[in-house]
Amino acid sequence: MARPSIADVRKLNDGDITTQIDATRRELFTLRFEQATRRLENPHRFKQARIKLAHLMTVQSERQRQASAATSAS
Repeated sequence: MARPSIADVRKLNDGDITTQIDATRRELFTLRFEQATRRLENPHRFKQARIKLAHLMTVQSERQRQASAATSAS
């Protein structure tokens, strides 16, 4: 599976990013649970989920910094 690019994440709106962050965190929880019960079949999904979460959180923090800079400049 191809790694999702950060450019694709930047195209999402703020609500979609928040929804994706929540879904990715739930996915990581599920993966940890499967690993603990020895039912995890694809351990590479951990890395993919962590990278996806990092991209989402990076874009979210960039937008928050831009918004706070715009409000402080006004």
